[in-house]
Amino acid sequence: MPLDQERDKPFWAHLEDLRGHLWRSVIVIMVLSAVAFWQIDWIVREVLLAPLRSDFPTLRWLCKGAPDCMPAVRLQATHPTEQFIKAMVLALATGFVVGFPYVIWELWRFVRPGLYRHERQALKGIVGYISALFLVGVAFGYFVLVPLMMRFFMGFQLTPQVENIWRIGEVIGLVVQTTLAVGLVFQLPVLLWGLSQAGLVNARGLRKGRRYAVAGAVILGGILTPSPDVLSQILLALPLWGLYEVSILVVALSERRRRRWSVGLH
Repeated sequence: MPLDQERDKPFWAHLEDLRGHLWRSVIVIMVLSAVAFWQIDWIVREVLLAPLRSDFPTLRWLCKGAPDCMPAVRLQATHPTEQFIKAMVLALATGFVVGFPYVIWELWRFVRPGLYRHERQALKGIVGYISALFLVGVAFGYFVLVPLMMRFFMGFQLTPQVENIWRIGEVIGLVVQTTLAVGLVFQLPVLLWGLSQAGLVNARGLRKGRRYAVAGAVILGGILTPSPDVLSQILLALPLWGLYEVSILVVALSERRRRRWSVGLH
């Protein structure tokens, strides 16, 4: 359909298109979640609980062969439905992470026909950028933050008389929330680039706000890492600061491209 005809479609037709894209996204996530639920035992043993073992890559490097690096912890379920419900949550989270690039692609297919040619050119590769940032964020949360948090909590005791016995549901919730939150926070460059396209921010203003961005990264690092371990908070704050610096570069390049395009029109 030509671009003008696409823009002239009535509002209800756009809603119908959006519903189709969303339904396809939901179906893909549900199918992937069903596959994850089918393999939930392997996911729990080899993925979810892996950061609790001393042979996990991050901990193996951190511990350097120390036998007591990861204290023992017992897991339990204290409610009849806890294991089943948390298994569904873990399966849905897995389906969402694996299907995230497809969801972004479907949303791009909905937005793209209504854009001008220069807008589509500016957004070229946006699906890949968003997907890559999300997956890198999830990987950073899983391989860096989660094992460090687990190591801190497993080693912390008010007194040796108190044994660490964790609810499996709480462990699943902690891992899922941490990895998904970090994955979404890693969208910062895309968010700031979008705000710059809307004229709400610019590279000069972002440079002036660098000191506040550093403070915000430290605060956000403390919020997103349930562990009071300062190391975990700093490890998240540093990449957030780095993403802010990348955002400044992206916004500056975008402004330079827009100026060249504006000069070309004249």
